[in-house]
Amino acid sequence: MGIVETIRAIASSGCPSTIEHGANVEPEGATGRVWAAFREVCAQTRPKLIVPEPDYRLPVEGLDATVISTDGKLIDKPLPGGGEENAYCKQTEVRPADKTENGRSIGVLIRFGALKILDLGDLTWDKERELMCPNNRLGKVDVLVVSHHGSSQSSSPALVDAIQPTVAIMDNGATKGGSIPVLDLVRHAPGIEALWQLHYSDAGGEAHNTPAEYIANLDGPDGGNDIELTGSQDGSFTVLNGRTGAEKHYAAGKSRK
Repeated sequence: MGIVETIRAIASSGCPSTIEHGANVEPEGATGRVWAAFREVCAQTRPKLIVPEPDYRLPVEGLDATVISTDGKLIDKPLPGGGEENAYCKQTEVRPADKTENGRSIGVLIRFGALKILDLGDLTWDKERELMCPNNRLGKVDVLVVSHHGSSQSSSPALVDAIQPTVAIMDNGATKGGSIPVLDLVRHAPGIEALWQLHYSDAGGEAHNTPAEYIANLDGPDGGNDIELTGSQDGSFTVLNGRTGAEKHYAAGKSRK
């Protein structure tokens, strides 16, 4: 099933609300087709439309989900636990401004009690640097959902090294994302205990992929296995490999203010 068909299938099961960053800036190609299908679905289902600004709290019961980035805009003040000078900015090159939809991604920091999970969508390197330099506005986190499937357009040292995640989860495909520079950066980030990958990265090979026990789908036919995270309000969490059924527990406390 393609992404356009997937959007329509999801909508058929009910779509009470939608969160958008604003107008699409890439009307041509695959992005334009997906956007058109999304607007078609919204016209049919008429969901509640949410167009958030940075620092907006998404209406998700039981969670504090703060919008960090949207439509190219970023939070302008540090969140609790953030604000310190970011030494990793010196290790992060300055890149040209991204002109695609990626740099306009809606990114969120999710708090579930003491647990902190960061998911910036496809936010690009230039926007990460703007967010994190000269001061780290986010502080440290427990879980990082690696941006942009592990593409090297994202995941700068200014972000990954500064937030010092306990665990990172990369939703890469065998040939989508999972780039060598990002695999290496995340696996060696300060304080990290494990990188979990959705798929073995063909580009990474044995030298750069995380160990097999942390990969849901190994080299070869896609088994459709997932990675599941179960969090507790005390800040501890468990990650389960859908391929093996094995899980690993991580203690609370690293993030964290």
